[in-house]
Amino acid sequence: MDKDVSAGSTTTIVGRLALGITLLAFGLGSTGAIDGVTAADAVTVAQYVGGVTLFVAGLLALRDRDTGTGTAFAALGALWFTWAVSADNQVTANAAGLFLFLFALVALSLTFAGGDLLGQGTYGLLFVSLLLMAIARFADGEALGEAGGWFAVAAGAVAWYAATAALAHWPTALPRRAAGRGVTATG
Repeated sequence: MDKDVSAGSTTTIVGRLALGITLLAFGLGSTGAIDGVTAADAVTVAQYVGGVTLFVAGLLALRDRDTGTGTAFAALGALWFTWAVSADNQVTANAAGLFLFLFALVALSLTFAGGDLLGQGTYGLLFVSLLLMAIARFADGEALGEAGGWFAVAAGAVAWYAATAALAHWPTALPRRAAGRGVTATG
């Protein structure tokens, strides 16, 4: 791998770090795993790191004609900023569930949009997280919300790893077996 990082790669790294940090903070707060920490404690991180940083990274990626990354980061920046600025508003559980469901659909679109395996993994886990949290809001199911939080933690870990791997030159793809090697039939 070349030690020079292109502008698009830099944008992707910054965006993945911002997404990873935001998802880890939001997810851990949603699980209740840390005593006294809730998802509401992630509002500032979500607004500035997840919202502003991701949105700006998305605009920079779009400027560099990286439509996949630009679309993903701009849309997710809008998600986190909207969630953060409306966190103190009193909305019905169904309205919150609808918001989460609609952004789950965005995450699903990003999953199917292609890209590298780590990006698709991040967006796929985010989709499951948001879907579980939406269902939890519709059905008043706390356990589903906590499960969604754990999927957000997993998505955050994958996004963080993807960014760190690019910076540290760690592997980002699974090794493939050479053609013709492996299990042979006996007969």
